[in-house]
Amino acid sequence: MMKAVGFKKSLPIEEKNSFIDFETEKPSPGKNDLLVKIEAVSVNPVDYKVRKNSAKDKELESPKIIGWDAAGTVEEVGENVQNFKKGEEVFYAGVVNRPGSNAEYQLIDEKSAGHKPKKLSWEEAAAMPLTSLTAWESIFERLSITENSGSNKVILVIGGAGGVGSIGIQILKKLTQLKVIATASREETEAWCREKGADVVVNHKDLENEMKRKGFEQVDYILNFSNTDIHWNAMAELIKPQGHICSIVETKDPVDLNKLKNKSVTFHWELMFTRPTFKTEDMYKQHEILERISSLLDEGILVSTLNKTFNGLKAETFREVHKLQESGKSIGKNVIKY
Repeated sequence: MMKAVGFKKSLPIEEKNSFIDFETEKPSPGKNDLLVKIEAVSVNPVDYKVRKNSAKDKELESPKIIGWDAAGTVEEVGENVQNFKKGEEVFYAGVVNRPGSNAEYQLIDEKSAGHKPKKLSWEEAAAMPLTSLTAWESIFERLSITENSGSNKVILVIGGAGGVGSIGIQILKKLTQLKVIATASREETEAWCREKGADVVVNHKDLENEMKRKGFEQVDYILNFSNTDIHWNAMAELIKPQGHICSIVETKDPVDLNKLKNKSVTFHWELMFTRPTFKTEDMYKQHEILERISSLLDEGILVSTLNKTFNGLKAETFREVHKLQESGKSIGKNVIKY
């Protein structure tokens, strides 16, 4: 058996049973799986979105385990596993259609895991997988930006102080050399963005006018890590003809794609769960990306976006961290050390 934290009903985070402690059977690895003994996890916006929406109408028969960022030690490997051995340290982001990381042990397909950066603590490593994969895929695969592109191109990163923005800014500055404009609306988030490498910081609450005040009428690329609905019109105005926009946040209402037509602008969606959910032919690329991220972190080219650490695999801790995430005031990543 193993300890876990989960929920049976989608409840407001203030309610005691929004998370519950329980025990469940320790899983056994399939042919391509790693069984990981988890040391630390981080919490992302997807966590509270799934908690809020997956059991709204009826109570689940057994608690649902969520969580999509972890670092730990391989305890067992499936018979077809090639890249990992028992005892190795790993980090990974998992997939939405399997039990999550809010437990002592988790199964993960080896194609979705990377070797943990040797120089990082468990907490520092657990902060990185989901956001690094999201940022990397957004930048290099969706927007087709190449490494060492040079500083003659400009990119706007909306939501610079969040988890994805925090590593996205670093990847852009260290690997592409593009000029990076990031958005932030508070003194502490502006400082955070500058620390991560942003060349310019603007307030997203009046984005178009703020950009013009800073001397930027239009940009070559836009990465939206915040609210697609709120920023749609501004993005349509600020993107250059034949530019590219990528967003990771779903819309609540239909958006007017016609606003992009006259400029021949390309719009991309990014979801790092696509590859593991659909088991795409190139699913292995997430392993390759995490291996590269691990090396960059060990070399000090990238730094962990860990901001706050909490302790204990218990419902009380997860309620506290989810409450912080839902407040909209979280900066960087929040990690729970088991």
